[in-house]
Amino acid sequence: MPTSALRRTQRPGDLADLSAAPGPRASTTRHKVTGIRVLRSEWAKFWSLRSSWITLGVAVFLLVLFGTIASYTYSPGATAGRGPGPRGGGDSDAVSLALTGVTFASLAVGVLGVLLAAGEYSTGMIRSTLTAVPRRLPVLWSKAAVIGPIVLVLTVIGALAAFQLGSPGLVGEKIALSLGDDGVLRGLAGAGVYLALVAVFGVALGVLVRSSAGAIAILVGTLLILPGLATLLPDSLYDSLHPYFPSNAGSAVYALHQSSDSLSPGAGLAVFAGWVALTLAGAAYRLRTSDA
Repeated sequence: MPTSALRRTQRPGDLADLSAAPGPRASTTRHKVTGIRVLRSEWAKFWSLRSSWITLGVAVFLLVLFGTIASYTYSPGATAGRGPGPRGGGDSDAVSLALTGVTFASLAVGVLGVLLAAGEYSTGMIRSTLTAVPRRLPVLWSKAAVIGPIVLVLTVIGALAAFQLGSPGLVGEKIALSLGDDGVLRGLAGAGVYLALVAVFGVALGVLVRSSAGAIAILVGTLLILPGLATLLPDSLYDSLHPYFPSNAGSAVYALHQSSDSLSPGAGLAVFAGWVALTLAGAAYRLRTSDA
């Protein structure tokens, strides 16, 4: 081709266009690690585990089953005594009967939280996770942000189902209530909030202890055994301390009526959330300062 023709076919921007054209190097581009992407990854991991489906189903089933049975077997005059675990400390009501299964459901969702976190340490997958997310802490926050809302929604539905299914068993009783009565919806929703925090508590324990068996033992001891052991204390000391134990503070969140020896719903939520936040802080510190 003549030189003059070549000059006519070339324009000043042609060279720049060729240099800017995508080549093989474009396929090696890495996506930036963001909180949203870590959250989506943890969401996918959560639902890909069969244990997640099974444990969530067990938690809701126990919540509905025990709540319904308690309503149909209610005997007037039964009161809650001094002993381990969540309790209102007074006469039963329709909400407390419907939420009889909360203790059992709390163990299920707590174990689920432990497995979601500590399970990666057991399988060694945590190394791949932390390699993909070098800053580490977004992994902990994402696990908590995934399991908390899921447990909240499903257990609130379970609590509503337990209340509605058990209501026919209380027809004619003085404690019978409907969803429109004062405090009923607040109590049922409070049970979901408590269980969601228990699940996050399990995640924090799993990251802190890094052992499924050890974290589950601490979870059970904190929620069930510790209040029972506290009954061995002198009455004056027991009365001062027992409202602030995690399970007792949590039970105040969904109690329909505040008893003289328990916290208000707001105070109970603040105390139990404080326990969870303290455990999360310890988990975050260990995650940042020690190897997987």
